[in-house]
Amino acid sequence: MYLDHFGMRELPFRLTPDTSFFFNHASHQEALNVLQVALRSGEGFIKITGEVGTGKTMLCRMLLNSLDDTYITAYIPNPYLSPAALYLAVADELEISYPQKTSYNRLLGLINDHLIRLSELGKSVVICMDEVQSMPEKTLEALRLLSNLETEKSKLLQVIMFGQPELDTLLARPTIRQLRQRIGFSYKLQPLTRQTLFGYVQYRLRVADFLGEGLFQERAITELHKSSRGIPRLVNMLSHKALMAAYGKGQQQVTRQHIRMAANDTEDAAPTRAARSPLVFKLATMGTVVLFAGAGAAYFMGLMP
Repeated sequence: MYLDHFGMRELPFRLTPDTSFFFNHASHQEALNVLQVALRSGEGFIKITGEVGTGKTMLCRMLLNSLDDTYITAYIPNPYLSPAALYLAVADELEISYPQKTSYNRLLGLINDHLIRLSELGKSVVICMDEVQSMPEKTLEALRLLSNLETEKSKLLQVIMFGQPELDTLLARPTIRQLRQRIGFSYKLQPLTRQTLFGYVQYRLRVADFLGEGLFQERAITELHKSSRGIPRLVNMLSHKALMAAYGKGQQQVTRQHIRMAANDTEDAAPTRAARSPLVFKLATMGTVVLFAGAGAAYFMGLMP
């Protein structure tokens, strides 16, 4: 790709939630603080919401990495489960042995017994549930029943729910009020401001070992913020495409025009003034494609080592 062209060790704007690229800006740090305080307080339910692409999964991984060995953690990324499937997933995550054919109530009992043993060993159990806005209502009720597992002094289980804003709409239903009333802490992730976005881009470039200065022009940063609406996932997509466009043209800086070209090739990006067909972006990177094709042909023909 463009690594050698810009002098980088790795791609700085990948979409995977790599914690080495975690940018500690105000909203994520506040959310992490809320989670840590809530866990120390022993609250049963904690809720984190944010728009698609605001970094909920990255935050979850940062939290799990920050917990010491007094915590036993479970991560359940698939929310669309039946109540029985939820309990099976929890049992598997906590490494609980159970017979192949186990009733719903028996499985809940096995989980309770296991949690009591862990509590006696001084362990706290935390379950992180992702995309909870998609969870069926019956499964949410089963999740609430899990939170009933407690001793006289403390909860045996803490649940962190990560979800999109639709989660608040789901929890507002009268039939789910018992679960809603058990949420002790909540936080809503915010998009990046224009100033924070600049720091975010610079930070990821440094982690990727870019040693230069001013790779993204100031007007490019302004355009990037407008096109991405400050959503980190979109920032990553647009920045990656803009770097490809600059590389395809043999240029050493990302300009506002590169960002606009990338935005018009990205479905969820805000429309730009100079609207162009996505074909423009493909043509801009054609030099890159030709370069790859030529290098591959030379390699197979024995012209390159």
